[in-house]
Amino acid sequence: MKDMLKNFTILYVEDEESVRKSAVEYLSRVAKEVLEAKDGKEAIGMWKEYKPDIIITDINMPKLNGLDMASYIRSHDKDVQIIVVTAHSDTEYLLKAVELQLVKYIIKPITKDKLVAALQKSIELIENKSKFNLALSSTCRYNAYEKVIYNENKKMKLTKNELLFLDLLAHHYTRVVKYEEIENAIWAYEGMSQDAIRSLVRGLRKKVPQNTIENISGIGYKLHTIKE
Repeated sequence: MKDMLKNFTILYVEDEESVRKSAVEYLSRVAKEVLEAKDGKEAIGMWKEYKPDIIITDINMPKLNGLDMASYIRSHDKDVQIIVVTAHSDTEYLLKAVELQLVKYIIKPITKDKLVAALQKSIELIENKSKFNLALSSTCRYNAYEKVIYNENKKMKLTKNELLFLDLLAHHYTRVVKYEEIENAIWAYEGMSQDAIRSLVRGLRKKVPQNTIENISGIGYKLHTIKE
């Protein structure tokens, strides 16, 4: 499962801290990034800010249960993959899961086989989603799953840091990516200088359509895409 999750961000929602911490620790070894929330209300806030690719959630939680949380998120986000975990097999819940287009309905206890099967299904669904094939212009697109820019169907060569930067913007294309996030992704050990980030952006802008990468003064950068 290690390679299949390396490009994806997962949000794990569970009110039992020991269960949540154990799952997050395991998933952190194989996924690009793992976020966590202790209830549905907190999870909605995390979803709004980070736009994860996959959400794994318990049903019975305080403040806002997993299905109500999933219902709210699904009404605003048709792309995110949602996996529900519960201790009970209930027909009403199963019908709700179908209605919300949830990937899987896992009955506790969660085993590695059950989790891997659900995540594999999620990835199969994600690979065909438009968020992993972002149109930068009518002739240029970035495939975030393959990590390749295609311009008139020809692959564009990118440096290692250009790829890291563009991939970060692509996975969070609905919001501004902050300078701190960029530093952590590219210059985590040596620190990010103004000259380094400016040089990186200047070089990348020569390879993508005009106005694709916008600098938000004092905050960070945002990737602009077009609707086809």
